[in-house]
Amino acid sequence: MQKEVDRVNQKSGEDALEVMHAIVHLYRSQQMRGLRADVQSGSHELAHMEIKVLRFFGRHPGATQSDLVAHSGRDKAQVARLIKGLRDAGMLDATADEADRRSTRLTLSSAGQAVCEELHRQSGALGQIALAGLDTDEQARLMALLARVRANLEAGAA
Repeated sequence: MQKEVDRVNQKSGEDALEVMHAIVHLYRSQQMRGLRADVQSGSHELAHMEIKVLRFFGRHPGATQSDLVAHSGRDKAQVARLIKGLRDAGMLDATADEADRRSTRLTLSSAGQAVCEELHRQSGALGQIALAGLDTDEQARLMALLARVRANLEAGAA
């Protein structure tokens, strides 16, 4: 009887994507838990999109709100709210653009940099935990399979 139940839960396709989604959710949850425990970010608890914004400006210091809108595909109002919240929380610093005073260049503040550094450290630690017990060949096969899944999805979206 148990074997029948096990087979019911072993479908392909959609279920594999659900497992990947569950893994990503678990990863983000553990990352956020670690961030709350390790980083002194004041009383401001960061949401997923706020973290994505911080990472963007960490990778693109001096970028503008318009750059983030173009990169993320989010609407201007949502991006403006995110940036305002992060500036108010002291995570982002802003300076006027030298060439165009109407444009504001954004960089990570020291607090924002600390959050990004902690996220990077946690990503490495969680990656080691997630891949524990997989040898280098298994890790390479996993990466190759995930690359194929991603390519299939990207080709289907075109």
